[in-house]
Amino acid sequence: MLKRDPTYLGAIAAVSGGAVNVHLTPSVASGLSVIRGRTYRVGQVGSFVRIPQGYQDLLGVVAEVGANAVPESLSTVDDTGRWMKVELIGEIVVGEFQRGVSQYPNIGDAAHLAVEEDLRRIYATRDRGHVTIGTLSSAESIAAKISVNELVTRHSAVLGSTGSGKSTTIASLLRALTASDQENARFPSARVLVLDVHGEYAIPLADIAQVFSVEPQRGQERLYIPYWALATDDLLKFLTGGVEGNSETAFLDKIVQFKIASHEAQGFAGIASASITVDTPLPFSLKKLWYELIDFETITFEGPDRDQPTLQEEGDVGRMIPPTYKRHAMGAKGPFLNQKAVGIQRQLGLLKSRIMDRRYDFLLRPGPWEPDEEGRPEKDLDDLLAGWLGGEKPLTILDLSSVPSGVLERLVGSILNIVYEALFWSREKSEGGIERPLLVVMEEAHRYLSGNANGVAARVVQRIAKEGRKFGVGAMVVSQRPSEVDETVLSQCGTFFALRLSNPGDRARVRGTLPDGLVGLLDVLPILRTGEAIVTGEAARLPMRCRVTLPAEGHRPRSEDPKVSGKWGLPRRSEEYERVVASWRGQNPLAVTKDMQIVRTRVDNGPREE
Repeated sequence: MLKRDPTYLGAIAAVSGGAVNVHLTPSVASGLSVIRGRTYRVGQVGSFVRIPQGYQDLLGVVAEVGANAVPESLSTVDDTGRWMKVELIGEIVVGEFQRGVSQYPNIGDAAHLAVEEDLRRIYATRDRGHVTIGTLSSAESIAAKISVNELVTRHSAVLGSTGSGKSTTIASLLRALTASDQENARFPSARVLVLDVHGEYAIPLADIAQVFSVEPQRGQERLYIPYWALATDDLLKFLTGGVEGNSETAFLDKIVQFKIASHEAQGFAGIASASITVDTPLPFSLKKLWYELIDFETITFEGPDRDQPTLQEEGDVGRMIPPTYKRHAMGAKGPFLNQKAVGIQRQLGLLKSRIMDRRYDFLLRPGPWEPDEEGRPEKDLDDLLAGWLGGEKPLTILDLSSVPSGVLERLVGSILNIVYEALFWSREKSEGGIERPLLVVMEEAHRYLSGNANGVAARVVQRIAKEGRKFGVGAMVVSQRPSEVDETVLSQCGTFFALRLSNPGDRARVRGTLPDGLVGLLDVLPILRTGEAIVTGEAARLPMRCRVTLPAEGHRPRSEDPKVSGKWGLPRRSEEYERVVASWRGQNPLAVTKDMQIVRTRVDNGPREE
């Protein structure tokens, strides 16, 4: 009777560990089967197989088909190649699917094709903690869902070659997590921070996101990152090129002195002067730091005790003009050099050039967060965090496309350090990461998380990957070159969205995330369609191949390839490259050569005639 069932595939001939070998029946030779009006492909790697066991059904995934699936004991006897190897993954008991196998099948048991009803039992869930990201490739009427809890707390990675639909997949995921137009995806208190390296998401996600940019457009806010909130060691490496020994001590002592004075003058809550360290995020004036250190290095003395300064002009802290002293002279009359100077004039010169470089205004001249000479800023870090994490919209995009490439790695690390430290130390507060978890999406992660990177970004992300789960900070790593991403970070990702990957090294890195019996699923990575992904890990009930739902036309990232034939097919027209040079010089794609002052006035046509 079972053999007349249109879903019948064959009989089990061998059982070993978590796998069974099925000898296919001749009736499935075509590879296609029409069951209840639907067409199914039989024997496809990654498809599901059902093995009835009385009151329960075992379920497995096809791992191999053909001669390689022949049991070793029969490899010299049967050379027909009509075999299939199935990895057991779970069972359906009383209509509910559960992972794991309570009993193994017997030799001769029937194996059936898992039809749509079976797939619904596997993937269907009414848990509000799941969101729909697309549909199963093998059954487009069945929604592909992922668990929000595991996606955020256990970290995730979206990996795919250029042109595989990676950016569109991210946009779709973010909309599923934050948009309120889906009843099963309504999370009004969602909190997602996107580090957008290429500026792809600001426009398509503007309706659900607040955008901060170094070069803000209409509806966006200017991105500022207060230098005094950064780790001092990383700040000094950027400002001075690195100092050590007495030179480093000179900087650190002065910074601690400024931070203590700033606290004593303003009385910041939650801290005592005795507990202030060089890394305590307290405001201080970078210009005053430069001024006092250059003053100490260049001062000269005269007089019988060599203790009378020879000041000629005081200079100006705000305009970074150093004080002027009489030049030192040889002999007993002087003027004499400061014998306690540590020789850091070269580092101070680099510090001044950094401050004067307008490219770094977002960091070294952080608008209302820039302290005056006494260390008093207009705004404190609570305003900064409220904008990044506590806005009215659930999604915050930090557009880093205008950031100089030389400082990108350090900048990303600084942003993540500010956010993670704030949520780590506020874990007992309602705004902390435990009460309001945060998902951090890191685009183009291979640029600042390479395997040989030892910068601040790699250190902070490794810390988030290892400890973030306990404090409500989740990471989503996005990269087109997974083989170049730090192995420690990827190994901590619990969920993988693997899109089309052609490079063998990249596929090998993803293959290591699956159990040995299921690695055959990833053999299809080079031939996946655009926007199609293999989803594996803790956020998915089972590994699944799915088509990610495309956002609406106006909500897709600006990452499509140029239509070469269409653009080249247009009539040739005259071109002016002044605008090209203006954008290049201004590091702004929207720069113009002529500022057209257009004044719009309302036109009154008078009263309407009846």
